[in-house]
Amino acid sequence: MANRLDLSILKIGAPLPDWSLESIFGDIVPQKEDYQGKPLLILFFSLGCPGCLGRAIPYANRIVFEHGERIEVLGIHTNFEAIDFPAEKFVKAKEEFHFRFPFFKDKNYDTTFLDYGAGGTPHWILVDKTGVVNYSIFGSDPNNALLRLDLKMAELFD
Repeated sequence: MANRLDLSILKIGAPLPDWSLESIFGDIVPQKEDYQGKPLLILFFSLGCPGCLGRAIPYANRIVFEHGERIEVLGIHTNFEAIDFPAEKFVKAKEEFHFRFPFFKDKNYDTTFLDYGAGGTPHWILVDKTGVVNYSIFGSDPNNALLRLDLKMAELFD
């Protein structure tokens, strides 16, 4: 899979590449190795994306609520339109959408987004407990992307 600049370094069946994230709330930015031992679901989202706000973030929250002991969820706020959201907007969104998972900003708006070959927002990357990329899908349609994610995650929960 390639992105608009053909920079994708993410490959299904290969180890998850490093990410380039920045803290929003002063939290220490995790490294991918911090997530070894459990599957990891990465959500690329944007506060300017209606599908992210209306379906993807609630879905990710549900995954944490229902399966948090079996999977980690990490949010990456990306913005391929290069709009710089003020810190207050993130604080308000964190409260309004009741985030149950940590999220960080993508460096330079979309560095990791491009490196991982994301197709837009929301975009999901599913990584197995050993750090190998299992699945990558764009979208938030409950009958397509989210259903497929449910099925792929169930395979990893064995």
